[in-house]
Amino acid sequence: MNVLSHGHSISVHEESQVGEARREASSLATRLGFEQAAGGRVAIAVSEAARNLYLHGGGGEVVVSGLQWRNESCVEILAMDRGPGMQDIDKCMRDGYSTAGTPGTGLGAIARLADEFDLYSVPGKGTVLMARFLAKTTPGSRAEQQLEVSATCVAHPGEELCGDAWTHIPSANGDTLVVLDGLGHGEYAEQAAQEGLRIFRQYVNRTPTEILERMHAAMRGTRGAAVALTRIDLNQRCVVFAGIGNISAAIVSNGSSRNMVSLNGIVGHEMRKVREFEYPWSEDALLVMHSDGLGTKWDLGAYTGLSRRAPGVIAAVLYRDFSRRRDDVTVLVAREKQGQQ
Repeated sequence: MNVLSHGHSISVHEESQVGEARREASSLATRLGFEQAAGGRVAIAVSEAARNLYLHGGGGEVVVSGLQWRNESCVEILAMDRGPGMQDIDKCMRDGYSTAGTPGTGLGAIARLADEFDLYSVPGKGTVLMARFLAKTTPGSRAEQQLEVSATCVAHPGEELCGDAWTHIPSANGDTLVVLDGLGHGEYAEQAAQEGLRIFRQYVNRTPTEILERMHAAMRGTRGAAVALTRIDLNQRCVVFAGIGNISAAIVSNGSSRNMVSLNGIVGHEMRKVREFEYPWSEDALLVMHSDGLGTKWDLGAYTGLSRRAPGVIAAVLYRDFSRRRDDVTVLVAREKQGQQ
């Protein structure tokens, strides 16, 4: 999976902001080459999602992102609130059910329109909804991958450019994931992160140490970045991790969380040494990586049932509840696909 456009955040606390969310999603769909009918699905869904925030959630936030997913351009919509939540999700999904006197077709319509849909809701604590829309569905668009990977990546409030970046590339040596946090925020932070991504893609088949060393050399003319690389080898049941700077990474398994070790430094400026650390990987494991735009006090064990939701929903819940709101932020979540051996 690759990022085509980092997340654009729209606050929805009044009715006029429903239209703002629709315009942002429709504009992104057009830029990604969506035809009129496909773009129409996006517009309907984001309008329904944003209206639900306003009517049922006491206000919230919509994040609209562009992805390359299933070998196709995709618009992802996240809708998040801290409202009353849902007592009975199945009942809320049925057409005709409403708690606000509306026709009650919102959630069911979004699920039918989307190519992927998931949500997480806790009574008294709010709801997070994820919906993805492909520009078109082709025979190759459902190519199987070993991992499910998703991330919420949003720029510093008020910035158009994002100094955080991430991607996931399967290779012969295993699936490799990277999160980068360019120093500061804005244009020059984005340039640093994108240069790091370029080198990562070029040398993804090398060891994590070699990739970081190549990045360090190439990024000397930039602000530099914190970088963390994770390679997951499902055959060997292990994770190889190498990080420089303050990207946090953890493996969550069987109710416990194990933090992985990053070394001090800034890739492109000061990187005295690189060291790889190896960790076991189990079938039920979740990988969580995030930039320092997210607080570190999260605990997935505090969210009943969340670890079974889609990675995009897990990342969005952590973003909603722990984003510092004063920096670029990226939260990446990955897990083995169910049924993989």
